[in-house]
Amino acid sequence: MEWITSDGLTPYDEALAFMEARASAIAAGEAEECIWLLEHPPLYTAGTSARREDLTDPDRFPVHEVRRGGQYTYHGPGQRVAYVMLDVGRRGRDVRRFVQQLETWVIAALAEFNLTGHIREGRVGVWIERDDRPLRPDGGKAEDKIAAIGIRLRKWVSFHGISINVDPDLSHFGGIVPCGISDYGVTSLVDLGLPVTMEDLDVALMRSFDLVFDPEPV
Repeated sequence: MEWITSDGLTPYDEALAFMEARASAIAAGEAEECIWLLEHPPLYTAGTSARREDLTDPDRFPVHEVRRGGQYTYHGPGQRVAYVMLDVGRRGRDVRRFVQQLETWVIAALAEFNLTGHIREGRVGVWIERDDRPLRPDGGKAEDKIAAIGIRLRKWVSFHGISINVDPDLSHFGGIVPCGISDYGVTSLVDLGLPVTMEDLDVALMRSFDLVFDPEPV
């Protein structure tokens, strides 16, 4: 497993080209698995299920149409993106289980900061309950999204991955309906009052990875 951490802001097209090349090399047995931790300049991505009406401010930031699962997402400074290039063929060939492992990985990393993440049926990503806000009309707790998940497989090798909000400009999410969900908000680690740095989160992600994924896939 190779871990790559990039400083500064990585152009989206550069990241996409790298992921596609690396995924092909992994499938051919010419490269080892890889997780790439980075940040992007402000941009929106449109997955295969994106609805045009969910792009509410199309001129705000560049929009990249990509062939990963999901709808519209935002990437930008202060958000840790983890691109996950793993051989799912050697890890059980179970796409549903793989997505669940990504969700569990995010939740395990958040737990290192005493934060409880939740998975909700019908709502993609990882969610945080807000005790500091009024209950919803249905009596449930208010919830905000802190992490998004979207992957693509080619020859059983994954690319794209997860994004976790550390300290992005949350107003930038206002140009889209994130993941097509309009009834809930978006939050970040710093917005929740946690003085977490990007480096802190990277350590948590690396430390929790082997707790969720088999380090020696068959």
